[in-house]
Amino acid sequence: MATVRSEPALRVSVVIPAYNAELYIRRTLRSVLTQTRCADEIIVVDDGSTDRTGQIVKTCFPEVQLIRQENSGASAARNAGIQAARHEWIAFLDGDDEWLPHHLEAQMGLLQRNRQLMWSTGNFFYCYCFRRERRDHIRDERVQVAENLLDNREYMNSFFEAYAAGCAGCTDVMVVRKEALLQAGLFDTGLKRHNDDDMWFRLACHWPQIGYCAEPHAIYHTHVPESITKSFDGPQSLSAFLSRLLEYTGRTGRSTEFAPCAARILQYWFNKYLHNESIRQIRPLLNKFSGLLPEGTESTLRLFTINPELTRELLPLLKIVNRRFRLW
Repeated sequence: MATVRSEPALRVSVVIPAYNAELYIRRTLRSVLTQTRCADEIIVVDDGSTDRTGQIVKTCFPEVQLIRQENSGASAARNAGIQAARHEWIAFLDGDDEWLPHHLEAQMGLLQRNRQLMWSTGNFFYCYCFRRERRDHIRDERVQVAENLLDNREYMNSFFEAYAAGCAGCTDVMVVRKEALLQAGLFDTGLKRHNDDDMWFRLACHWPQIGYCAEPHAIYHTHVPESITKSFDGPQSLSAFLSRLLEYTGRTGRSTEFAPCAARILQYWFNKYLHNESIRQIRPLLNKFSGLLPEGTESTLRLFTINPELTRELLPLLKIVNRRFRLW
């Protein structure tokens, strides 16, 4: 009788960049340490914190490996953690967010069953901390869309398709083979914003197939003061990010797949600029990335930028109209 050989268990290192996260790092690490499937290694990279972040990790969590470095940004912190990691899989979590208890068990089980995959992601909750609000209805919408894309599988054939549909997860639920991160060139330290999406799209150019867990696995906390990953720094970094990816996806033959994702990114940030009274920042980006947005959307946004002051005054009414007709 033939002996059935079982595949060896996968091993995972958790990489957590943190900057001035003393108010949150206990919550973050407890969410890792209480997983139903234990992490094989936990690495916190203290990115030059000026508060007690490193001291808390060192004193209260002796089982966690602490790396200290000068303040260099989220990309450099993640890269330091990846390079120090001893195991073949890397699970990411930001120093002010948290996992739900089943995250590692579900993701590592999925990757164990689908050995062809180089990475996996999933759903998550948004927590609007300043309003003490958690957006469960957004989660429910993504679950339905994700289940349609999965079509009874545990993976999606295209990260690009998932992203364009709003089902690409976030950094907190990404689990990636270390080898793939190294081959893709790690995180770009020149991008202070959008560095995580830049990494995921570069991975997708080489390995578009991605595992996906439709049920939420993490809580992404927004509006966290001094967050290493959630700062808002205007259109310059958005322009650099998109320009880089348009060149990269063109070079790797993925520009057609990336175009709907680029349109989604632009629309998301243009909405932010409208709501943050940064209307004047829209037109230069429209000029640079003309043709990526649907024609009607681009025309509407150009109209808004003719008289930013008037647009600002009319914005409450425009929001109501947009909810009804989806003009931008």
